[in-house]
Amino acid sequence: MSNSPETVIPLPQPVLLPVDGNAALFPVRRVYCVGRNYADHAIEMGHDPNREPPFFFQKNPQNLLVNEDFPYPPHSNDVHFEVECIVALKGGGKDISLDAAQALIYGYGVGIDFTRRDLQAQLKKQGRSWEAAKAFEHSAPVSAIVPAERIGHPSSGRIYLDRNGTRAQDGDLSQMIWNVPEIIAELSKLFELAAGDIIMTGTPAGVGAVVSGDRIDCGIEGIATLSLKVA
Repeated sequence: MSNSPETVIPLPQPVLLPVDGNAALFPVRRVYCVGRNYADHAIEMGHDPNREPPFFFQKNPQNLLVNEDFPYPPHSNDVHFEVECIVALKGGGKDISLDAAQALIYGYGVGIDFTRRDLQAQLKKQGRSWEAAKAFEHSAPVSAIVPAERIGHPSSGRIYLDRNGTRAQDGDLSQMIWNVPEIIAELSKLFELAAGDIIMTGTPAGVGAVVSGDRIDCGIEGIATLSLKVA
């Protein structure tokens, strides 16, 4: 006999990410993103590169895209790629100390924060939130999660993205304005974090537009790679 509660509509399908080297999957609870976390990207977007309180926004778990090509979205003619390091949490809490943050990390991956840049520009002018530009369907392709118990907690390593074989983004994790433990500590001041949360940690300079037919290859040294086509 099932112990599942009776619901008035079918339960939504859970969002599950593959784990490298493990048949078990990683269940996703929430997806947090950090804006302008590399100085060179802040500069290219017209912002102050100096260390200021981190800026957070969210995508939906259902926006994560695994092992599929990226479908060019409607309502935009200027969709940009942003390669990012992905952090997957196995624990959480409120007001997490810097010393306790790293122990909450299950693993890492690489992903892309696709952005409807023209919509984002309109929303900025209107003083409105970015969700329509950031949290659209399939906007966050991600690799499998690689457990930290295997690779440790990398604080440096090349992060890159190639568009049609040409290097567009080329940075290093060490260039983050706020490193991963600091991101977790700061984020936990605003939200109660929990196991299953995903954090996209920002992108280096070189973001640019894609068109249908483009091939994207990206990766982070010592963590993972990700390849897809723009459908």
